[in-house]
Amino acid sequence: MKPSLSAAPTFTKHVTVDEHRCITFMGPAARVYATPSVVHDMEYACHEALLPHLDPGENSVGTQVLIDHVGATPLGARVRIDVRIDGVQGRRVSFAFTVRDAVEEIARGRHTRFVVDSARTIDRLAAKREALRQAGA
Repeated sequence: MKPSLSAAPTFTKHVTVDEHRCITFMGPAARVYATPSVVHDMEYACHEALLPHLDPGENSVGTQVLIDHVGATPLGARVRIDVRIDGVQGRRVSFAFTVRDAVEEIARGRHTRFVVDSARTIDRLAAKREALRQAGA
């Protein structure tokens, strides 16, 4: 990790709520930004916010999400995702985030990511795949 990684840096990402980001179980008139999609988009925003502060060969993985999804945003609307690094403890980086459409805040919460060595992570995953194969899973 680079010395530039510290609390306070912010990052903003804009997303348009398209069909694959919406719930479908209430019919076409109720297609709104689904909570799992909010989490997905927020997690990628936090990942992108970290990238400039990582050394070659490093990446990050999400380890915790706490979210309050407090407003509905319909299909076609544009949302703004604001993330702020609010803590760095070794390789653990915590974020505060808000998600807003043009009318109101629709989500807020916290997200934690862990900075990893990419090659070691790939090796661990290969070992896990092999263990699962041997377990018949």
